[in-house]
Amino acid sequence: MKLKFFLSVVLISVVLFGCVDGKPEKTNETSEIVETEKFNYNVEQFADLKILRYQIPGWDKLTLKEQKLVYYLTQAGLSGRDIIWDQNYRHNLTIRKALENIYTNYKGDKTSDDWKAFEVYLKRVWFSNGIHHHYSNDKIKPEFSADYLKELLTQTNTVLEGEPFDVIFNDVDSKKVNKKKGIDNIAESAVNFYGPNVTNKDVQNFYKTKVSPDPNKPLSFGLNSQLVKENGVVKERVYKSGGLYGSAIDEIVKWLELAKGVAENEAQANALGVLIEYYKTGDLQTWDDYNVAWTKATEGNIDYINSFIEVYNDPLGYRGSYETIVQINDFDMSQKMKVLSDNAQWFEDNSSIMDKHKKENVVGVTYKVVNVAGEAGDASPSTPIGVNLPNANWIRANVGSKSVSLGNIVHAYNNAGSTGRLKEFVHDEEELQLEEKYGQLADKLHTALHEVIGHASGKINPGVGTVNETLKNYRSTLEEGRADLVALYYLYDSKLQELGLVDDWKSVGKAAYDGYIRNGLMMQLIRLNLGDDVEEAHMRNRQWVSAWVYEKGKADNVIEKVTRNGKTYFNITNYEKLRELFGDLLRETQRIKSEGDYEAVEALVEGYGVKVDQAIHAEVLERNKQFKSAPYSGFVNPVLVPETNEAGEITTIKVTQPKTFAEQMLYYSKNYNFLPEVN
Repeated sequence: MKLKFFLSVVLISVVLFGCVDGKPEKTNETSEIVETEKFNYNVEQFADLKILRYQIPGWDKLTLKEQKLVYYLTQAGLSGRDIIWDQNYRHNLTIRKALENIYTNYKGDKTSDDWKAFEVYLKRVWFSNGIHHHYSNDKIKPEFSADYLKELLTQTNTVLEGEPFDVIFNDVDSKKVNKKKGIDNIAESAVNFYGPNVTNKDVQNFYKTKVSPDPNKPLSFGLNSQLVKENGVVKERVYKSGGLYGSAIDEIVKWLELAKGVAENEAQANALGVLIEYYKTGDLQTWDDYNVAWTKATEGNIDYINSFIEVYNDPLGYRGSYETIVQINDFDMSQKMKVLSDNAQWFEDNSSIMDKHKKENVVGVTYKVVNVAGEAGDASPSTPIGVNLPNANWIRANVGSKSVSLGNIVHAYNNAGSTGRLKEFVHDEEELQLEEKYGQLADKLHTALHEVIGHASGKINPGVGTVNETLKNYRSTLEEGRADLVALYYLYDSKLQELGLVDDWKSVGKAAYDGYIRNGLMMQLIRLNLGDDVEEAHMRNRQWVSAWVYEKGKADNVIEKVTRNGKTYFNITNYEKLRELFGDLLRETQRIKSEGDYEAVEALVEGYGVKVDQAIHAEVLERNKQFKSAPYSGFVNPVLVPETNEAGEITTIKVTQPKTFAEQMLYYSKNYNFLPEVN
């Protein structure tokens, strides 16, 4: 499971799914990043996007062997970069290559409004790994005409014609992922996990016939393939060497083999070996074997995520998007947060969920704060700030999981913003002071509790199918909301102070609750156009959690809606009662997951998480007009530059920073171009 950090200026206090707006207060819990000189985290801003950069603290403390391992892993990740472009939409690579050729070869007027609009469009496409918005899934609309694009194509001898040209301007394939109720989600989604003529019914019927050798260890059917229909017959095209995306996968394997050669220990080397075998064969049993080996490989300073993993981009939740993250351990912060892992069983035993849904033995939960050294695929430029893997429930139960918070990414977000929106939307001075003093720590704990305790908590009843089968298109938002509720339940608990994680548990808890409700009921609406429904899984879960407790607490005025000077605010009047409500909702969401209750999850999400109060939405958008900072943020990656001796051996690896977003995107397209335009 992946926690997205989408708003560097909107989600003030809920760092778990948003961003912290403003520079962090220096606390003992903050990962120490020593800056020898002033570092500029901001690269540029355009449309609704802000591009940031991050540092790699501790790089010089790594041995040369460790630096090589990081370098090889980042190269492996970048080698598969084009895969996510093709997965996102079948025409993306054709369109991108044409637009880039125009950008690099056009000699005409670059001061015109049309050219500036073209530049912005290309940068938006780069950011989203395709022509659909990275968050809303809507097709990005160019602010230049088809005639102007034709002129640019002619002047640069670039070919872009037929459907790839037309789709930029028409309404075809308008939604990358469409999870709306009552439609054929596959047919109405442009994502390239399925052939153009495949339907929901085709997918469901195809996987009904798939049976795992061991029903207690269900395979992740569909995770690494495209499902197509040829002559009326549905079949899979598997991602593997010699199969779909084989040319890029061969490059990935080349670098993974080099990484295996400099692995820190035997367990790490073995896991890399199994991953290589998986890429070569595409075998899903090998994928499970790899996840078991990777989960057990907990020693060493370097770790990584690499493959087809998260299923958010599949409207039915089967197929994994390609992504990689290379990580260096932050020892100081990880040791401080290890206390949560060590006490995972206490949290499970004292949860509000029903006893029959609790795990008797929470196995192998590990939590680390890491510093990112490189990202690619679905993790870049829009990065998560926390990850909990593997996703298979049986591996979590029997072997455990790894949870990480991306410390230097969070640090970069915290140092790249301002506090204007916070002051606009807080109810009063007390709420502002709580956020400024305790918000950073509350965010860190929310992330840790969500990942370490939340995703590891609870069990599915015997005989109940996988969440793909039972909860279907609501799987992701239910799971993220459930883990969120675990975190919320314990954020207002004296146990955190007993464990030495906070000095004032009530103040930290209040800051966390204020921020969550403020965001879930108001601030995240900044990202929607007026009249739109909520569609993204995390955004839905924040709304259904917040709206549910607001409604259930009305009789006791737990959260009061305040109107002052024509502006709406939400003020929590009873934090203890709100915690009880979070606990009640946690109990119900775990029941839904444990029992596979599709009707209940549908009612919960559709009833509370999809529709938006239009009056509040209009007001929020109007109040937000005064702020010029973009609502979404992403990153360029540091560039690792190896230096060699006369024998060609690497002697050191230096870290440099790209000057512009375009510089990095064009460099990637030139050097990691391993797929044809049509696959």
